Amino acid sequence: MKIFNTNFSFAKIFFALTILVVAGVFYTCSVSVRETKSLYKEAKTKAPYDVVIVPGYPFKNGAWDDLLKARIYWSWLLFNWGMTKNVMYSGSAVYSPYIESRIMRLYAIALGIPGNHIFTEMRAEHSTENVYYGYQLARKLGFSRIALATDPFQSKMLQQFVRKKIGAGMDFIPIIYDSLDHMDTVRVEIDPETAFVENFVPITERESLWERLRGTRGDNIDYRS
Repeated sequence: MKIFNTNFSFAKIFFALTILVVAGVFYTCSVSVRETKSLYKEAKTKAPYDVVIVPGYPFKNGAWDDLLKARIYWSWLLFNWGMTKNVMYSGSAVYSPYIESRIMRLYAIALGIPGNHIFTEMRAEHSTENVYYGYQLARKLGFSRIALATDPFQSKMLQQFVRKKIGAGMDFIPIIYDSLDHMDTVRVEIDPETAFVENFVPITERESLWERLRGTRGDNIDYRS
């Protein structure tokens, strides 16, 4: 009888899957970098947009980290460049007791975007929901020329979802990181308490890992509403 080496087989399978995952990540990143300037150039020909939607990111430890800062700073640049007439930040209080879209709005105002050109969507808890709920709110507000403005990796991850659920109604303006050279010199202060949620329960305690994965895929969205 031939002896089947289970441990060896599982090791090979695990190694193969690891290689595939790593290769997939590098492929995704490389495609995002390669497509970023092309998407920006295309968006520039269609500008100005009525609004750009910017997905939220957790506000922790009383300060904005690099990714949160990059998304807000990019939206500020797009507004200053005349690429968009308005900005919409999307995000609820998900991982920290601060409503992400409100925190982003506070920073954007501190940077100089007029408050009457900033909108907030406060229902979304996942990136797919940022896109869908943000888009639905933008349409209700009367906006028709709409784009998603975020980092290249998230842009790439959301392209298939946008194609399936929104179609040609939304363009992409991924961050051009060369444009953020002066971001580290920016110093602004906000009062985050206006975005604080009492009796907050993080999503990690409200939903299982499987439920959160479903949310990431957009399975929690009621597309009939």
